[in-house]
Amino acid sequence: MTITNPQLETTEPNVAIIILAAGASTRMGTPKQLLPYQGHSLLSYTLESAIASVCNPVVVVLGANAQQIRSEVNQPSVQVVENPQWNLGMSSSIRCGILSLSNYSENIDAAVIAVCDQPFLSTQIINLLVASYHSTGKPIVASQYAGTLGVPVLFSSIFFSELAVLKETDGAKTFINKHFNEVFCFPFPLGAIDIDTPKDYEQLQTTINLENRVVLQKLLEDERWICEGDV
Repeated sequence: MTITNPQLETTEPNVAIIILAAGASTRMGTPKQLLPYQGHSLLSYTLESAIASVCNPVVVVLGANAQQIRSEVNQPSVQVVENPQWNLGMSSSIRCGILSLSNYSENIDAAVIAVCDQPFLSTQIINLLVASYHSTGKPIVASQYAGTLGVPVLFSSIFFSELAVLKETDGAKTFINKHFNEVFCFPFPLGAIDIDTPKDYEQLQTTINLENRVVLQKLLEDERWICEGDV
């Protein structure tokens, strides 16, 4: 595991965020981390949302196509971790991300685990996860969508040692279900949308274009109303 860490010292307990971006995108046929989205790439958009959130530090785990994708991580505040065992699945990247937090010793109180292929993950969603953690006292805050619980998910540091040895056969959802009595369920319906295939990406683009047309139409209507009101 290779770690590039630009900033090791913090003074107060923080909630970290770990962005998992190590997959090979085999179903997409091209690194989905680099797909254009909202004027950014999917990965860059996710990182910007994380940086703007209350979370600190921000960690990104790379694996497949790491050298190609690393160019998208140009924010000096982001810690880059390379997972040489990325082919073993998400659990190996979770392990890498959690282990990297040891550089911050006791200053990390909890960590949000997120992925870069949920296009509707936003700064607001991340901040609400953290706020729910503080307000409910629950050590796990998991996103709820499509009848399941999953990422983004926040884990208290009391689970770090267990997450650091997560088995390949397990993942975030398995871990959440194992500790279900300690979970606060956070509603995030749009979390069900992730980008795995060209069809997924095409549908996302169609949705965005439709939303943009609706917004543009509203702006035009507002402008016409203002103009008519000034006559």
